[in-house]
Amino acid sequence: MPNNYPVSTPTFENVQKAYLKIRNKVHRTPVIKSKKVNEHAGGELFFKCENFQKVGAFKFRGATHAVGELPDEKAKSGVATHSSGNHAQAVALAAKQRGIPAHIVMPENAPKVKVNAVRDYGAHITFCESTQQARESTLETIVEETGATFIHPYDNPDIIMGQGSAAIELLEDQPELDIILAPVGGGGLISGTAIATSGFSPNTKVIGTEPEVANDAYLSFKTGERHPVQSTDTVADGLRTSLSELTFSCIQKHVDEMVTVTEQEIIDAMRFIWERMKIIIEPSSAVPAAAVFNGKINIENKKAGIIISGGNMDLEFLPWQ
Repeated sequence: MPNNYPVSTPTFENVQKAYLKIRNKVHRTPVIKSKKVNEHAGGELFFKCENFQKVGAFKFRGATHAVGELPDEKAKSGVATHSSGNHAQAVALAAKQRGIPAHIVMPENAPKVKVNAVRDYGAHITFCESTQQARESTLETIVEETGATFIHPYDNPDIIMGQGSAAIELLEDQPELDIILAPVGGGGLISGTAIATSGFSPNTKVIGTEPEVANDAYLSFKTGERHPVQSTDTVADGLRTSLSELTFSCIQKHVDEMVTVTEQEIIDAMRFIWERMKIIIEPSSAVPAAAVFNGKINIENKKAGIIISGGNMDLEFLPWQ
């Protein structure tokens, strides 16, 4: 169920305006560092902890902006989306705060912790098979029946603008970063991050990081042609989606590099951060750290910012158990 947006990417000014609209509705999350982690990484790392954001993930930024931009008449019919977790929670809470209905389509294999959270925010959940086609067809039926507005997880300029606010805060707190890294799934976070960085700190490189087994963004970046994701068999459940034309266009314009990491590297980095930094991060959030820890990105004598995208884990199924 595509959105009918022309492929004209948001600007830095758009991201700035979005940030000003949502900054009193979202948490300004902390930026933390660790001596032990820096020793392990071989440089200075600054972690923007969106695992401490409302709903436990950066997705609340984009959802708050997109839901907030709906005209009152349109908003009355509510919002709808499909998501395996964090975007579902974000839309559910953003809708609740605006006082409008939320209809969420979730795959049958969505993490239990995320399903429970969506339900707790008062959204109406409809389960479907875990294929993109099933998600989209189920959502289309719900939109037709309810008149709700589809809030796409990443193929939406308002979402991208909101996601970029995390990078603005990071650069306000640490203005001399040489590099900013973010994980890449559908591309909403990396797009917003790269647009914000290009305007706020043009000399800072933006690098996208992705699982090797779900490397559609890496292939798209390297070849200049958009590739659909071929495998969703990654522990990083938030990174199993393909780029849209909109996010691919943002990446082509503003991202400097793209690297991939193995499944074991993701798990090892995740566990290292849990143990050494005493914070809960989900596998998708460990992907940028894994890239640094395994020498995919050289940060020697450099300062690098990493956006920790979320911390919603099903504690019954830890990947190292």
